[in-house]
Amino acid sequence: MANLASEFLGIRSPNPFWLASAPPTDKAYNVNRAFEAGWGGAVWKTLGEDPPIVNVSGPRYSALHSNERRVIGFNNIELITDRPLQVNLDEMREVKRNWPDRALVASVMLPMNERVWAKYLPMIEDTGIDGFELNFGCPHGMSERGMGSAVGQVPEYIQMATEWAKAAASVPVIVKLTPNVTNILPPAKAAKDGGADAVSLINTINSIMRVDYETLTMYPTTDGMGTHGGYCGEAVKPIALNMVAEIARTADTSALPISGIGGVTDWRDAVDFLALGASNVQVCTAAMVYGFKIIDDLTDGLSRFLDGKHMSSVTELVGKAVPSVSDWQYLNLNYVEKAVINQDLCIQCGRCHVVCEDTSHQAITQTLNGKRHYEVIDEECVGCNLCVSVCPVDNCITMQQIESGIDPRTREAIDPVARNWTQHPNNPMRKDD
Repeated sequence: MANLASEFLGIRSPNPFWLASAPPTDKAYNVNRAFEAGWGGAVWKTLGEDPPIVNVSGPRYSALHSNERRVIGFNNIELITDRPLQVNLDEMREVKRNWPDRALVASVMLPMNERVWAKYLPMIEDTGIDGFELNFGCPHGMSERGMGSAVGQVPEYIQMATEWAKAAASVPVIVKLTPNVTNILPPAKAAKDGGADAVSLINTINSIMRVDYETLTMYPTTDGMGTHGGYCGEAVKPIALNMVAEIARTADTSALPISGIGGVTDWRDAVDFLALGASNVQVCTAAMVYGFKIIDDLTDGLSRFLDGKHMSSVTELVGKAVPSVSDWQYLNLNYVEKAVINQDLCIQCGRCHVVCEDTSHQAITQTLNGKRHYEVIDEECVGCNLCVSVCPVDNCITMQQIESGIDPRTREAIDPVARNWTQHPNNPMRKDD
């Protein structure tokens, strides 16, 4: 099978799956169990100054469920570690000594004071850790204290704190970015300018999950009051992938190694992150929902996928999909696909017809010769992919390219954006004349 051994910033681990900084990495007991199960590394739950902060004793977590009550989104209001710093340091030293082949990274969150960074980072590094991850992403609790996303939303602060960390540390420094920004590139560029060795993303998204339908207060609450928290899990993966890809494909930031975070639940999710530019992935929510043994499915699935692609290592997969990510204006407007329904697989549920009839282009029949029958009307189909998205049967509806598209000259006459594609270097039909 393919070799899953990973090297990130010179930090070696037996596979590219690390546990993210979160409750699963709060203490040696948890991390030992994770390493025994086969995880490649762990980012220790975020350390701060002594004395430690105090977490709430009421509900810290809440979930968004599918109709089958599967957790697809997760919210937390837990803060950084609430254990004494020395206890954490002693346990980190012990874990690294017992597991020298696993990656152990310390997540840190400190005030915007250079002296504080200079004091604590050497103390933490002395435990033998492989690197630091600067938590500039946490959107709740700590941000109100001028840390976490309060730093991550201001590029100048990111650069400043990164410079402090690089001056105080001799091991690699990873900057963890917040998604609570309109554009991920300025924070990433600031991390690079500050000397960061890599970035990790995304941290959690600001969120309130719902209300309590009996009391009409937000849910959950602590003694009747609640607060916004950090949203994570499967539901955030598309947001994370977009931000990872933006960093990977942009000239100013493409040289930054990336640790991908956000909704990694099975091996396919890992493939998504790796192909779009991440060099490894971090997992939290899936471990909290299913336990540490999911690492078996993650490693087995990724190995089999690489074998199927005739790739011998994870490195060969990293960034493979990045060249396919472009701006809208460079899409080929002369390329045409239409939906096709496989009648042998169709269960006659009618969902494709209903959504196309009600909300799209009225391009799917309902009856034929007086009988229920669903077929695509090519003349009306615009290839929007809505029917494929809602069909409950895998591969029953597929998109297929048709030979004749819109005449490029006609499209360019009515849409100036099409001219960008005609002359774009990626266009195989480019006409230099």
